[in-house]
Amino acid sequence: MKEKQKRSSEIRRKTSETNIMLMLDIDGSGRAEIDTGIPFLDHMLSSFARHGRFDLTVKAKGDLEVDCHHLVEDVGICLGRALAECTRHKEGIARFAHSIICMDEAQVILSADLGGRPYLRFDADMPNEVIKGYHTPVTEDFFRALVANSFMNLHIKKDVGLNAHHIIEAIFKALGLVLHQATRITQKGIPSTKGSI
Repeated sequence: MKEKQKRSSEIRRKTSETNIMLMLDIDGSGRAEIDTGIPFLDHMLSSFARHGRFDLTVKAKGDLEVDCHHLVEDVGICLGRALAECTRHKEGIARFAHSIICMDEAQVILSADLGGRPYLRFDADMPNEVIKGYHTPVTEDFFRALVANSFMNLHIKKDVGLNAHHIIEAIFKALGLVLHQATRITQKGIPSTKGSI
């Protein structure tokens, strides 16, 4: 009997600006232990883990006295690398997924392909504001880092929405749902006509 492949990863990243430890298990139960020093980012990552049914631990420190950009982007890098490691074998995964999520007045549409070709379309304008130390424009930077390091094709579109909190939270919840679907083992072999990804 073939041994079940381990689909978890631990990533550490230390620079002059940030120090991050991140653990991801894509066959988890939705347990999250997040401490980034940015309460709103903690909330978004917890929502992502819960709706993706991933176990996620993030312990991060950064130069928040400058602003939140370095830390948010570097967490995106680490999460992307962890996702790439968790799905490195690609055998049997669904690969493609999409989701439409609403939160109050906001509705977002996400689609993803874990086929190894990094590309982000981020079409989600929102108010430029600060939510508990989190600058809303860095949301796109987080997703650019995530996509570049996970080799994922990801399209994010805000259909409607006025409240930045609602828009961003809907995006993170949808990301969890989409990645849960795309990483499930649903078939035999590599999901590509090329025979490899």
